[in-house]
Amino acid sequence: MTAFLSLSRAIDGLNLMVGRVLSWAVIVVVVISTANALSRKFLHIGSNAWLEAQLYLFGALFLLPAGYTLLKNSHVRVDILSSRLPKRTQIGIEIFGVLFLMFPPVLLVEYYALPMFLNSFDSGERSANAGGLLLWPGKLLVLLGFGLLFLAGVSHLIKCVGFLRGLCPDPTARDCVTEEDQLVKDLMAEIDTPDDDMRRKP
Repeated sequence: MTAFLSLSRAIDGLNLMVGRVLSWAVIVVVVISTANALSRKFLHIGSNAWLEAQLYLFGALFLLPAGYTLLKNSHVRVDILSSRLPKRTQIGIEIFGVLFLMFPPVLLVEYYALPMFLNSFDSGERSANAGGLLLWPGKLLVLLGFGLLFLAGVSHLIKCVGFLRGLCPDPTARDCVTEEDQLVKDLMAEIDTPDDDMRRKP
């Protein structure tokens, strides 16, 4: 189990690095998008290459952080029922979800995305737009994004098993309270706290 936990830490380190790099890439996207818009509006200069570069960067920001999102437990969870169950049962549901609900579609996407990328790369496929970019980098993003998500799932699975064996902390715990979580807590506090009028009643 020690070797598996070491593998989990290595995968987490990779996804953390990707998340940090992409947080800075947001600035690059904003600069390119702004420069594109201003040049078209005021200088009447346009470039399909820069527009497609924007699309690639948006794709990278959407696809590549998927593993980081799973690592940070920042994805959407609909756990109205499971949250009322014992923690070990919740982790059991988590393991089932990773194995049977997450891995199959991720591997299916990888299965179909790999030949698409290889064909595009081998043929040097380019955009049909004048001055457009090569298309294989965009298809590579799909492979990398779902690959990182698969690795994050492997890491999450290892940590779930480790938790059940008492070897690591709860892998479903969030590192910080999100604004949505805080809003829910505030609303619940208002519901649980009686009104001043109710307090005055004997």
